[in-house]
Amino acid sequence: MKNSRICPKCRKDDIVIVDGYAGAYGSGNNIMTGLSIFSAVPVDRYICCSCGYTEEWIRKEDIEKLRNSSKSHT
Repeated sequence: MKNSRICPKCRKDDIVIVDGYAGAYGSGNNIMTGLSIFSAVPVDRYICCSCGYTEEWIRKEDIEKLRNSSKSHT
């Protein structure tokens, strides 16, 4: 859905994107990798307005930050 802009469930192209952000006290759509707002990794949401299906994506430039976080594990 992120790349094709087509919903994988209903095949419609009525997609909106809600950008991830980090607000005060860790609010927003993000993953906290540390103790401050500067450690937040935003999570972008892709939403199909036809059926409601959603996907969440981490930006490529933030993947290493998340991978190296002490809060993540495999």
